[in-house]
Amino acid sequence: MHADIYEIVHRRRDVRAEFTGAPIPGDVLRRILAAAHAAPSVGLSQPWDFVLVADPAVRRAFHEHVQHERDVFAGTLSGTRAERFARVKIDGVLESSLSIVVTYDPERGGPAVLGRHAIADAGLYSVCLAIQNLWLAATAEDLGLGWVSFYREPFVRRLLGIPEGIRPVAWLCLGPVTHLETAPDLERHGWRTRRPLDAAIHHDRW
Repeated sequence: MHADIYEIVHRRRDVRAEFTGAPIPGDVLRRILAAAHAAPSVGLSQPWDFVLVADPAVRRAFHEHVQHERDVFAGTLSGTRAERFARVKIDGVLESSLSIVVTYDPERGGPAVLGRHAIADAGLYSVCLAIQNLWLAATAEDLGLGWVSFYREPFVRRLLGIPEGIRPVAWLCLGPVTHLETAPDLERHGWRTRRPLDAAIHHDRW
């Protein structure tokens, strides 16, 4: 719980293959969700909700959808790219202990959300901050977390009964792991290499 914040930031990984399926203690899950709920939000709107998905049937249905979308993406690749992608595991939906779907309600805190009048996406950014808090807290608890992005929002909305107008921003897989890899999966599989910090820094102007 008290690991150095910089160590946690750099140890965090997007987990796919290392989940054990062991249960998450209730107090640990509560701490992680509390950390997510403590994130800053535009106009103190707190536009997120957390849908905890433990039902195996629901997770299987989502997994089938994810595999279909994986096939759709794979169909756009060829050559070396296709070979590398074939080795990449894209989700841990069935292997993880729990799924958490984080949603965004653009009406929360309305009709006038302080600080959002000029940047419509500020509420969505707030949800992403909650997700990052959740991810770092999970890492501090020695749990793994993976963000699944191979899905269509309308499918997830129907599957989970999410009301119209509320966006499912992230399907997260959470649980104990055998270990966290020292390098991101996509780097280990040769999909991409990380960009050095100095290449991202600009001074005064672009």
